[in-house]
Amino acid sequence: MKDSPQPANRRRYDAAFRAEALRLSSESRSTQAAARALNISPKLLYKWQKEALTPVAAARGAELDPATAAELRQLRALARRQAQELDILKKAIAIFSATDPPRAAIVLSKRSGASTRCACFARC
Repeated sequence: MKDSPQPANRRRYDAAFRAEALRLSSESRSTQAAARALNISPKLLYKWQKEALTPVAAARGAELDPATAAELRQLRALARRQAQELDILKKAIAIFSATDPPRAAIVLSKRSGASTRCACFARC
């Protein structure tokens, strides 16, 4: 088997360079023009732009102070709890709306003594 040539070491860019490249690309008329000005691949600059839009990747590059990290954990836990509560309420609405007839129509028809059906024409 032939020895294949080793790929050249990839160049690593620090966070400051990436931030400056993203700023330049946003101010430039095109991302490709900004990439040419910085002498980097346009694909790499597009990749950085996509990563900057996702909060996980953005937070990965910058360390959070302990107070902010604690608040972030607390807010995420609150969001999970509220999502669970919302799911429970949705299920409850589905259960009660499928089984119970409208109570207001029954009460009104019993008070008036009329033998008419309610407006929903359901099982009332």
